[in-house]
Amino acid sequence: MGEIWAIILAAGESKRMGFPKMLLNFNGKSMLERVIENVTGSNIDNTLVVLGAEKEKITELIIKSNVILCYNDNYKLGMLSSVKCGIINIPVNCNAVLVFQGDQPFITSGVTNTVIEAFNSSEKEIVIPVNNKKRGHPLMIGRKYFYKIKDLNDNEGLRSLAQLFPDDVLEVETEDQEILRDFDTYEEYLKEINQKM
Repeated sequence: MGEIWAIILAAGESKRMGFPKMLLNFNGKSMLERVIENVTGSNIDNTLVVLGAEKEKITELIIKSNVILCYNDNYKLGMLSSVKCGIINIPVNCNAVLVFQGDQPFITSGVTNTVIEAFNSSEKEIVIPVNNKKRGHPLMIGRKYFYKIKDLNDNEGLRSLAQLFPDDVLEVETEDQEILRDFDTYEEYLKEINQKM
């Protein structure tokens, strides 16, 4: 069995936030560092972080982390362009990827391991964690669909892959609501940080 890689998307411009949200503080570490910490603490074999906007600041922040970095020249085209960049930069022996958003610092290693276990014990090639019938992250995709990701329209997004191949999708129920939670505005960050810290 080939390796399982994580692709962390950290290339966005954070337009709604007004400044780089990956750098926001979460109890002494940045949001992105927390995401990396949770991902690398799971049963992932390797982790690739896709950078774009503010790449110098973010690189300086995470350069000592146990991750591989790549740069998305097309990051202004949206999130799917970063997924494509990640897929292009993973090795040929990669059997599957889990796609994480860089603004979801509360997704635990346990949730990631649950998704991996479900993938390994199933014949399905697309595995999605679900909470209260809502699909969240990380999305896990087998190698057979890597070429399909490269062909997806940037306006459609990665979710369209599951819509194209519904018979190959496995939903994994989890009680963890954090699979649905991200940060788009500073107000959301303040509200969450007051509740969590």
